[in-house]
Amino acid sequence: MAGEITEEIGVMEIEEGSNEDCPIKQVDMTVPKTDDPNMPVVTFRMWVLGIFSCVLLAFVNQFFWYRTQPLMISSISAQIAVVPIGHLMAKMLPDRLFFRGTAFEFTMNPGPFNIKEHVLITIFANSGAGTVYAAHILTAVKLLYKRQLTFLPAFIVMMTTQVLGFGWAGIFRKYLVEPGEMWWPSNLVQVSLFRALHDKDKRLKGEMSRNQYFLLVLICSFAYYVLPGYLFGILTSISWVCWLGPKSVLVQQLGSGMQGLGIGSIGIDWSTISAYLGSPLASPWFATANVAVGYCLVMYVITPLSYWFNFYNAKNFPIFSQDLFMTNGQKYDILSIVDSKFHLDRNVYAKNGPINLSTFFAMTYGLGFATLSAMLVHVLLFSGRDLWKQTKSAFGGNKKMDIHTKLMKKYKTVPMWWFLVILVANIAAILFACQHYNASLQLPWWGVLLACGIALFFTLPIGIITATTNQQPGLNVITEYVIGYIYPERPVANMCFKVYGYISMAQALTFLADFKLGHYMKIPPRAMFMAQVVGTVIAVFVYTITAWWLMGEIPHLCDTSMLPHDSPWTCPMDRVFFDASVIWGLVGPRRIFGDLGEYGNINWFFLGGAIAPLLVWLAHKAFPGQKWIRLIHMPVLLGATAMMPPATSVNFTSWIFLGFLSGFVLFRYRSEWWKRYNYILSGGLDAGTAFMTVLLFLALQSRNIGIKWWGNSGEGCPLASCPTARGINVDGCPIVA
Repeated sequence: MAGEITEEIGVMEIEEGSNEDCPIKQVDMTVPKTDDPNMPVVTFRMWVLGIFSCVLLAFVNQFFWYRTQPLMISSISAQIAVVPIGHLMAKMLPDRLFFRGTAFEFTMNPGPFNIKEHVLITIFANSGAGTVYAAHILTAVKLLYKRQLTFLPAFIVMMTTQVLGFGWAGIFRKYLVEPGEMWWPSNLVQVSLFRALHDKDKRLKGEMSRNQYFLLVLICSFAYYVLPGYLFGILTSISWVCWLGPKSVLVQQLGSGMQGLGIGSIGIDWSTISAYLGSPLASPWFATANVAVGYCLVMYVITPLSYWFNFYNAKNFPIFSQDLFMTNGQKYDILSIVDSKFHLDRNVYAKNGPINLSTFFAMTYGLGFATLSAMLVHVLLFSGRDLWKQTKSAFGGNKKMDIHTKLMKKYKTVPMWWFLVILVANIAAILFACQHYNASLQLPWWGVLLACGIALFFTLPIGIITATTNQQPGLNVITEYVIGYIYPERPVANMCFKVYGYISMAQALTFLADFKLGHYMKIPPRAMFMAQVVGTVIAVFVYTITAWWLMGEIPHLCDTSMLPHDSPWTCPMDRVFFDASVIWGLVGPRRIFGDLGEYGNINWFFLGGAIAPLLVWLAHKAFPGQKWIRLIHMPVLLGATAMMPPATSVNFTSWIFLGFLSGFVLFRYRSEWWKRYNYILSGGLDAGTAFMTVLLFLALQSRNIGIKWWGNSGEGCPLASCPTARGINVDGCPIVA
């Protein structure tokens, strides 16, 4: 969630002062201004714990990727969990020297477990803390389009999308890491946590230490998840409003947390709460409030009005769905419009009729357009002056070095040619894969270069915005639009272009953020570079092998037409990616949002998104004494439901409720407890839930050992996905006369 440190996104406090001062007040207050260059960094403990954390998080996150509630385990879990293990290794491992007197001399125990080792371990963990976006291509082609894709081209695409960003990061690191004005606000959370974990933690009488509290939460979370994960699945989405009208489509549309508006729906399950929006415990209240307002406007105002006024024949389809439909309300048979060359079969498409979207899915694309334009206007209006001042200072010839940059000058920097070698090798590998496996990947050589050009062009301006406002505009819509118009009717080409044009830029910003974290924590740049490269390569191997294993291990993975209705392996994130490839790639934007499509008016959202921040800015200028006006952040508010679908109402209602308790109630009225335990609680819940989920799968679910009873029969809202137009006949739904 954006803005985890600042109380107001985009408001940056710049201090004037000597070179010993930091130009950003929040950094000056948070980051230590000292360094011990003799502290061991690249140690045996770092390698063992770093690689183990990377492998474990990559496996668990890819494992969760395909589940209906895809819990994402952040690196904070590993950051906290390795502390007691590191201290134990410092006590137990021998300290004798191996290969004494040679260039390979090392010891397994160079002394006490220290903060710099810990930072590098966390960098390894960061490599496995997300997922490989290109895995969507693998899933879409093999499981949803049901086409052949061999391991080697899939692996090359997954590896190159992750590593290509190193090239852009190397080119722009001088401008986005070294200047103190480029402060990367989200890093301050981890800096604070590192300091908390390594400061002497004096346990007050009657209170637990942080490590004790983490262990307690982990054990409780591990034990509890047996209920929603296996014994009592209804805890994932308690949609009690549906029970009031078991035969009413309207009541179930209102109450369903999975397929409706989710009024009153709640999930008592950490994997539901943190599945798409991350941990609500890490979100400041003002950001949570913006998300809550945006969610309520979209789900309880825009969507119902659009549906019940029957815009775009909305009543022919479910009120909330990520599927694509025919005009008669039946799901569109996508495979029927794909010809033998994996292109659009125009004759069959003309016979079947145009693709239709559910009301909410159409609104989602419109809000995506609005968020993109709102982001640019918001940053220009609210942060433009400070951004210009910081950028001039950062790029000016007489720019000052802050204390952190001065301290880092004693370490050897990473030569530019290291980055350029990685960049050239990656582009060569991509060109080879796209040419040699063109039948599978479809993207021509010029498409590769165009995607790289878009990533190169946008990395610096979006990097400046991200490094100063903690907001990262996405390029997915732009990349889909560009290749969809230039090279339509080729779905895999569209997917590949999107990952190379968008994800390589996003990966570059991730690497730059990690470099800035190392900058703050005084990690030698070459050690940092090594950890990033090795961690990324190891993580891609684990991601790819795990995905390939699950595709062979789980029958009908992602195929909702073949899976039981309560299956946890529905792959909601991959299905949305697949639908996007149909809309933007196979059919093309011209037939959906252009002059040949039915949804052309959705393009007006671009204008609406640009106007919305202007209205807030004018209100702020008109009423400068009303501080709350400036806390209205239209990009966050308009983009609140960007993860819907695949996220559903219950994910948001549960997340907002817990975010209110943590970010408002506890932060305001139990601030000492919040400072001491809030992030620890989040990490323990992540870790305990993840370990139990994997254990349940390996021990029981992989062998089809389950318990069938009412508590595992779903949320009980089967009619929520029914259309309400007259005469529409869909299996399992009443026909409205």
